[in-house]
Amino acid sequence: MTPDAARQKQLEIYRSMTPEERLNLALRLYELACEVSRCGIRHQHPGATAEEVENLLRERIALGNQIEDWKLIYD
Repeated sequence: MTPDAARQKQLEIYRSMTPEERLNLALRLYELACEVSRCGIRHQHPGATAEEVENLLRERIALGNQIEDWKLIYD
């Protein structure tokens, strides 16, 4: 299967999902992204406490939001 065909198939699957299913998928993907980020933070800061890891994660999310806001203004 080509990348374009795979993308089309994925879109078909998304379109066949109910709004609840799509929301559930989005929330699971968000949690997965947060967990991957936590792993990266723990790797960069091996001595960090769980609270410090969460604070660093919040900072990264806030920074990402600022970058997105900047893109909306200047693009």
